[in-house]
Amino acid sequence: MATACARHILVKTEKKAAELKAKIAKGADFAQLAKKNSTCPSAKKGGDLGEFKKGQMVKAFDDVVFKLKVLEVHGPIKTKFGFHLIQTIYRN
Repeated sequence: MATACARHILVKTEKKAAELKAKIAKGADFAQLAKKNSTCPSAKKGGDLGEFKKGQMVKAFDDVVFKLKVLEVHGPIKTKFGFHLIQTIYRN
């Protein structure tokens, strides 16, 4: 079973996610932005979701984590929870 470790920032609007992504691209710290902006309980840990198995997250989230480039910040990705910026730390 494939596993991965990822961190994310969850916000209510696509516009806010895009603004945060632009800040990260300019060198802002992902974890700090997660702590200040993310609406997910993982915000306390800088957006860190720890390790999880394929299928544990909603499909749109899984597709990013298990298919797209590792260590790149992807998004905004829309799910029923809002808009995510997702960074996969590693996957097996």
